[in-house]
Amino acid sequence: MGSTKIIIAYFIYLPIVIGLTIFVSKRLFESGKSFMIEIFRGQENIALATNKLFKVGFYLVNIGMGLILMKISNYSYNIDNQSLIEVMGLKIGSFSIYLGVMLFLNLFLFLRGRKITRQAQRPPVTPTFTTEK
Repeated sequence: MGSTKIIIAYFIYLPIVIGLTIFVSKRLFESGKSFMIEIFRGQENIALATNKLFKVGFYLVNIGMGLILMKISNYSYNIDNQSLIEVMGLKIGSFSIYLGVMLFLNLFLFLRGRKITRQAQRPPVTPTFTTEK
């Protein structure tokens, strides 16, 4: 009976992890389009293609981490419902925190790229010398 509960837990965990990843990814990369266009200096086709590649990478890394965190171990085959719910809460909560860290890392990278692009667009400052006596 315990192994059946764990299998049911996996079938609950996986859609939640995949759904959270898709939700965060859509929000991040829809909002990130304008950053990418600015980073690539208005070359929209390159910016959007790069944004799509980052989105695929985001999916792969985060769903991969979700699968790594999925394993339920250290429990006997007669696991009770309370323990199973607590384990699921811990796993989904851990993945949510991880996903939040990845979101902020991506935002940092977008902002950093934007800052570098803006600095490169500024005209160089030429010093002015005066010859006063």
